[in-house]
Amino acid sequence: GKTGMGSLVVAPISQANARQRSGRAGRTGPGKCYRLYTDRAFNQEMLATSVPEIQRTNLSNTVLLLKALGVNDLLNFDFMDPPPVQTLINSLETLFELGALDDEGLMTRLGRRMAEFPMEPNLSKMLITSVDLRCSDEVISITAMLSVQNIFYRPKDKQAVADQKKSKFHQPEGDHMTILEVYKAWQNSRFSPQWCFENFIQNRTMRKAQDVRKQLITIMDRYKLEVLSAGKDYNRIRKAICAGFFRHACKKDPQEGFRTLLDHTQVYIHPSSALYNKSPEWLIYHELVLTTKEYLRECCTIEPKWLVELAPKLFKKADDSKLSRRKQRERIEPLYDRFAEKDGWRISKRRW
Repeated sequence: GKTGMGSLVVAPISQANARQRSGRAGRTGPGKCYRLYTDRAFNQEMLATSVPEIQRTNLSNTVLLLKALGVNDLLNFDFMDPPPVQTLINSLETLFELGALDDEGLMTRLGRRMAEFPMEPNLSKMLITSVDLRCSDEVISITAMLSVQNIFYRPKDKQAVADQKKSKFHQPEGDHMTILEVYKAWQNSRFSPQWCFENFIQNRTMRKAQDVRKQLITIMDRYKLEVLSAGKDYNRIRKAICAGFFRHACKKDPQEGFRTLLDHTQVYIHPSSALYNKSPEWLIYHELVLTTKEYLRECCTIEPKWLVELAPKLFKKADDSKLSRRKQRERIEPLYDRFAEKDGWRISKRRW
């Protein structure tokens, strides 16, 4: 969809999967395969083969790579399993808004650079922008931390202690700055496993993030992109995040939660977030995950003016002299007054 929401949907396996699994039994000697479903389920509920991944995932990265390889006419490209046309169009629009493609749909110099990074275009745009904003050192750490899962350890019997330790890292700017603080603190402890244990942080996950960080620095060096630190100026880092993820902007909803700016989906901050119960006016999320509710994963507060500045193809400043569509739909209703006619308040009571 437009919001790029990931949802973990439980789906039955395909018949081809089932046959492949049964082939595992009796490979080195005679064996049996017990199937935990009925014949009817196999014949009626299962697809013959699984849906190819290219037809059910976000294709922005694939499209950017194909463009880098010189394939310009994507809609007529001879895919083995053609993805839905709308998915391709959404990916092309996203790349155009990020500045990786021009009005003709051809690759820009920025797009060529973005294609060199083995990651989603939003992340590569964030990284490249961070060089100009002089905060690439921190953004590399954030990118590496976003690429790993489950940084925080929360054992069942020690949840309160684990939450208390985690809240020490919480930053008012949001989760991106929080995971940056975790990385910096781990770095200051000389990457100590003991420090991870004491702070309920997964040492293995941190090692993985450190490895990704080293790889990113290698790529930055190869293309002569400077690695600069922003020091204490977190605004520059937030601005770089905004440059890559402006499509993920949300505004606080007067009733509850937030609304995405692109299609007004109602979304909520996850209870594990540093911004939970803080309810900022504007924020950007890294991912949208559908579990029991539409939850935002990794949020960061932003200034709305950055959206207009960094994504002029998508946002423009509203005309101060006109009402927005949302405001036009709002009706002013006074409090109930049993002594007055229903619309009596509209006529001035003043005697002339």
